[in-house]
Amino acid sequence: MKNIKQYLDLLMEEGLVVSYNLYQKAKSPIYHMTYGSGDAKEDTLFLCKGAAFKKDYLLEALQRGAVAYVSEQYYGTEEEVPYIRVKSMRKAMPVLAKAFYGNPDEELFLTGVTGTKGKTTTVYYIRAIMDEYLRAKQEKASGLISTIETCDGMSCEESKLTTPESPELFRHLKNAVDAGISHMTMEVSSQALKYHRVRKIKFDVGVFLNISEDHISPTEHEDFEDYFSAKLSLFKQTKTACVNLDSDQAKRVLAAARMSDQVITFGTKGNPDILGSNICMKDRTLSFDVECREFRQHFTLAMHGMFNVENALAAIAVAYAMGIPVKYMAAGLAKTKVQGRMEEYVSADGRLQVIVDFAHNRLSFEKLFDSVLMEHPDARIVTIFGCPGGKAFNRRRDLGLIAGLFSEKVYLSADDPGIESPQDIAREIGGYLEVTGCPYEYIEDRGQAIQRAIQEVERKTVLLVLGKGNEARQKYGKISYKFPTDGEFVQIGIREYNRRHMRRSAIAG
Repeated sequence: MKNIKQYLDLLMEEGLVVSYNLYQKAKSPIYHMTYGSGDAKEDTLFLCKGAAFKKDYLLEALQRGAVAYVSEQYYGTEEEVPYIRVKSMRKAMPVLAKAFYGNPDEELFLTGVTGTKGKTTTVYYIRAIMDEYLRAKQEKASGLISTIETCDGMSCEESKLTTPESPELFRHLKNAVDAGISHMTMEVSSQALKYHRVRKIKFDVGVFLNISEDHISPTEHEDFEDYFSAKLSLFKQTKTACVNLDSDQAKRVLAAARMSDQVITFGTKGNPDILGSNICMKDRTLSFDVECREFRQHFTLAMHGMFNVENALAAIAVAYAMGIPVKYMAAGLAKTKVQGRMEEYVSADGRLQVIVDFAHNRLSFEKLFDSVLMEHPDARIVTIFGCPGGKAFNRRRDLGLIAGLFSEKVYLSADDPGIESPQDIAREIGGYLEVTGCPYEYIEDRGQAIQRAIQEVERKTVLLVLGKGNEARQKYGKISYKFPTDGEFVQIGIREYNRRHMRRSAIAG
């Protein structure tokens, strides 16, 4: 267990220390580390993090037993409290967390996946393949850090961030090591890269799926270049890079990937290392062929959506880099489904097919509608979606135009409006829907919007319920509301739909 002075030395080695005073307590041991004042206890090193941080949080942590703090500014207190003032808390936290948890990342085979679309499905595909292989070797199943859940061998819990803050991240990695897990796969968001949550980690494999303009706002990325560059920085800390040659900006991605020790390419065009071809949807089964230096193989996917072939090719590229035999790749992909991603429900009479998907940005909308039009050429399309408040403002234009072009009707509902009025957000989206001539209706409650859409079905229809996937919360103001997951049945016309499955607790009602 390290003491306060040892953490100071680590931060000084990184050139992050502005000033400090340990008040004769340099050798005080640190048994806990947190940035949550309510989680502080005896012998805690408290991390003063966040733009909204208040001195009151520090005082609460000290009252609970914290013995020192790290922050970007000095906070005068009645008693002499050891402190370390740093240039950047975001850069300091991963240094401290990595050391506190004993460098667990160095004992795991880590795979990181980034991209505008498909991260979650891809990490589940990778995990499924690895678990098939590990099971055959009689080893423990791999760990997972995703938008949906975090499973580290000690627990499996709902995720609050796509990529956790450094203290949580290293805690999960430590849990995985202690549980005897050897492999971990995680989503790596642009925010995690920009704000150094994964700093000090070296990924054994890093995957770049695709890129499209997203997350552009004063609170996220100032422009596309900032967003794109953040994602490309993954390669600075990657041993083997897996790059999608079908992606926009592929040449630039490939150039950045050369920062890695090795590069493996995948795609359906040109001459990638992992070449996908003969993509086919037949008898409700999506299949494709893969050719590479080591094998030729026919694959099938349990999930629909032509775009999922791209995600599967990424997972195959990772498995290829790891030397996993192809039979385990095929077995894992053939049975994997992901909550909130291309979940399908069909009415008893076959007139209505509901697809629940996390699609929430331009690229995901484009790929989803392309796939639906290909798979259901004779069905009308009705879409339910919304856009978040206070961020990614370009989505309102992009999603409105795309949904309007390909839908016969759109229902706009709340989707994490935050401090903005959901009706104002819908009105802005509606302006773009009007450009396309698509009729729309605003129903703030997603559950009621789903019911209305189903009640109005008169002929073969595909109902797309987009944006929240299986997320269990809506953000109103500064509060996150979690919705019930009871098994209540509701009579809504065509058949009885079990609200527990239809709404998956995340389609907010």
